[in-house]
Amino acid sequence: MADVLALIPARAGSKSIPRKNLATLAGKPLIVWTIEAARSSHSLTRIVVSTDDPEIADVAEKSGAGVPFVRPAALAQDETPAIQSILHAVNWLDKHEGYRPDFVMVLQPTSPLRQAEDIDAVVKLAQDRKADAVVSVSPAQRHPFWMKRVTEDGRLQNFFDEDKQYVRRQDLPPAFELNGAIYLAQRDVLIEAETFYTDRTFAYVMPHERAVDVDEPWDLYLAELILRNRK
Repeated sequence: MADVLALIPARAGSKSIPRKNLATLAGKPLIVWTIEAARSSHSLTRIVVSTDDPEIADVAEKSGAGVPFVRPAALAQDETPAIQSILHAVNWLDKHEGYRPDFVMVLQPTSPLRQAEDIDAVVKLAQDRKADAVVSVSPAQRHPFWMKRVTEDGRLQNFFDEDKQYVRRQDLPPAFELNGAIYLAQRDVLIEAETFYTDRTFAYVMPHERAVDVDEPWDLYLAELILRNRK
């Protein structure tokens, strides 16, 4: 069985929702939903939360995740590329514990509706396809071939300069969008390439109802409604 590290990045700051990772969702802090899904999975070896915030660390540990280090403040800013905090965690575990998992899975707390079955399916897909990485996606809600652009003088034009035009939705080629719920990569590939995207990155398709990304207060409200309906 592969050694899979689940890494949950959860910094204190947030612009749209104050202290978003601790915002209450259906009676629990937002981050707890991700920790519980990870703990229910059969494919994860270890669950680590990377945070700069003592309160988030306390909630994470009480929920069953490990918090072996404090993320440096320089890696917890609005403009910090996400990959930098991920690489910091992977390298810290190697340097201080000699821990080198086969795979690193990133589970963002802002995707509280992903389930353990999604986590297990991603790991299985990576192993079956011998993938460098697997990234979760959902069917595009607004197809890019129907996107428009506005010129400087206000004229409406097609976004893509293509001869073929699509009139019916049924004729559109399939399109998918990143949903942010699950990112998985072989550890060595991640360290070397510093990305989840190679020519051996595969897609794991999730339905919209499990792929809500909490960015604005409306998203939190929508996630609450979905969880109530589940119950």
